[in-house]
Amino acid sequence: MPNAKRGEGDDAGRGPYRKGIERNGPVVVTTGNDVAGHRIVEYLGVVRGIVVRSLNIGQGVVGGLKQIFGGNIQEYIQVCEEARHEAYEEMVQHAELLEAHAIIAMRYDATEFSQGATEVLAYGTAVRLDRI
Repeated sequence: MPNAKRGEGDDAGRGPYRKGIERNGPVVVTTGNDVAGHRIVEYLGVVRGIVVRSLNIGQGVVGGLKQIFGGNIQEYIQVCEEARHEAYEEMVQHAELLEAHAIIAMRYDATEFSQGATEVLAYGTAVRLDRI
């Protein structure tokens, strides 16, 4: 599915994002500080994607009830997964605008923005590469 656009493909429009890995297409994304088989020839700067999310009324009610009884709260997981995925996609789009070949040192961060709303940030360093 290398030529698929965001939101297209097997899982498009069906339930929450939950593949376990993010796409790795024309822009390579790694949590490491280098890309095997390549050398960094230019640092383009920090790229990021930011999403602020809150629960909808249904997720809040169901999640709140599940908190009383304990256990894994799937409604909260869904919101977190979707927010991380959106932030990741925005970060990759930012790198593509810079014509980056890769994003190194990629990280996620989350901060409670206000009661019930959380900011999710995906960030890393955009670079251009040459093959070794």
